[in-house]
Amino acid sequence: QVQLVESGGGLVQAGGSLRLSCAAEGDIRTINVLGWYRQSPTNQRELVAHINSGGLTNYSDSVKGRFIISRDNARPRVDLQMNNLKPEDTAVYYCRAVTWSLTTFWGQGTQVTVSS
Repeated sequence: QVQLVESGGGLVQAGGSLRLSCAAEGDIRTINVLGWYRQSPTNQRELVAHINSGGLTNYSDSVKGRFIISRDNARPRVDLQMNNLKPEDTAVYYCRAVTWSLTTFWGQGTQVTVSS
């Protein structure tokens, strides 16, 4: 079992920055991919970015050039630096871990609100 604890959400004005963090606990040696998803009241949950154990990253087109995902394998922890935030980035952001056996775990979510 893997537990994910998120932090760093909040309210920010458009153009501002926020940094989300997700700490993994439990059977951390089983984790391959760590990532962030988001869900707003009008949209399905969607990928924001993810990073595998080798450091390979993938971003959604909507956040490329603005968001940066990073990972500390020693802990492990995954961070999402969000820059030049837009009102359409408003959502609940969820941390996700996928193990080598393809089991998925989710965090509880953290709210990000961007005001115009």
